[in-house]
Amino acid sequence: MPTAPPGVGQLRGEQSFPDAAEAALANPQLRRNLANATGAIRAKRAAVVAEVQDWQELRAAAAAIKDEVLANLDSYLSQLEARVTERGGVVHWARDAAEANRIVTELVMATGSREVVKVKSMATQEIGLNEALEAAGILAFETDLAELIVQLGHDRPSHILVPAIHRNRSEIRDIFLSEMAGVDPELTDEPAALAEAARRYLRQKFLSAKVAISGANFAVAETGALVIVESEGNGRMCLTLPETLITVMGIEKLVPSFTDLEVFLQLLPRSSTGERMNPYTSIWTGVHPGDGPKEFHLVLLDNGRTATLADEQGRAALRCIRCSACLNVCPVYERTGGHAYGSVYPGPIGAVLSPQLTGVADNASLPFASTLCGACYDVCPVAIDIPTMLVHLRDRVNQDKAAGHRLPTAEAAGMAAASWAMRGRRRWTWLLRAARLGRLAQLSRLSRSGAGRRLLPPPLSSWVNSRDLPQPPAQSFRDWWSEQR
Repeated sequence: MPTAPPGVGQLRGEQSFPDAAEAALANPQLRRNLANATGAIRAKRAAVVAEVQDWQELRAAAAAIKDEVLANLDSYLSQLEARVTERGGVVHWARDAAEANRIVTELVMATGSREVVKVKSMATQEIGLNEALEAAGILAFETDLAELIVQLGHDRPSHILVPAIHRNRSEIRDIFLSEMAGVDPELTDEPAALAEAARRYLRQKFLSAKVAISGANFAVAETGALVIVESEGNGRMCLTLPETLITVMGIEKLVPSFTDLEVFLQLLPRSSTGERMNPYTSIWTGVHPGDGPKEFHLVLLDNGRTATLADEQGRAALRCIRCSACLNVCPVYERTGGHAYGSVYPGPIGAVLSPQLTGVADNASLPFASTLCGACYDVCPVAIDIPTMLVHLRDRVNQDKAAGHRLPTAEAAGMAAASWAMRGRRRWTWLLRAARLGRLAQLSRLSRSGAGRRLLPPPLSSWVNSRDLPQPPAQSFRDWWSEQR
């Protein structure tokens, strides 16, 4: 089954997650920025979710709707194409990122324009559309404030919802002063002043652009309607002012009926920004003379989604509505930030989605970028069991490794020995007593001082490189239970 092709788009990093995370952990400013931002969003989300008494029922309904779409994706996509075409839109099918970039570039070139304004879109970041447009001589202007900060800073997004979460106000002011034409040289780092500077910069772009490019949060199969939710109003400007609108959307973003939006428009704002409802919800269907763009093109993107759908244990990742709630509760993400994941999809959902879109071999370290604490599953509004999926993907990575070795790796041999010991009650009891009385207790004490790293033989030495080896308890539960009976 085809996956996202290498060499195009932003699904693969140049380093493995452990190497990239090590560099991120050495940046204390980054960790402070992340802790402040994710902590604030977590608190807002928890407060507004607690107001909804049937929150769990909403989660279950959302998961059921998404599963229904995934089970009948072909028929819903055909229905969407028919409705969009009936209402004056043009539907294009893109097998992968390269094909999607080619389609969008040709559409823009056909208008004669060499500038486009963009609504924040994960799909266009995934395929590296800005880079493809630039190669064709087309300037793309991000209009979402956080995306604008990332673009002006020649940076990469590090969060699905808040792409510039790794930047503080002072850093943003410095970026504006050095990169934004016509900005007040006395610009302060007050949020209102920064927002006003961005507003003035973007206003002329909105008024002069002939082409806009967007993603979509949802598409309604029964009506052909597209939906975008956002907080700044920039999306509404892009969707209404230009003459041509091009929307790039993953094929999994469907809902069957307009009524289904009732569920997701309650879940998404609370899970993403901690708001009861979105400030701007834009819904459009085809083209209408005298109202909005004269041309509308919808590019339906696969780029590894069909391969993900083929995996029964991994396909639930396609339920994701990009709220980023799982990022904000993840202890790994909070300490490493998004760049360490290498993909435009960071955090727990990125750790299960990116390897499936690219093939696990191209993102083999990401399924291990988790403590498996389960916090991501608890907050997911569409109930994606990310921890179980991570274990499944780890197994696929290990199977691929085993297939490439004639002899078992050290890790595989160790796990096989542990499995053998745990399957026998007497063997496991004996091992616990040996660990308590023997050498491991001594090594545990040494490991806390750093000496244990040198004393433990490989592969155990790598285990204590970044964590303490727990000291065995004085008495196991089994021994305590035997004494009590």
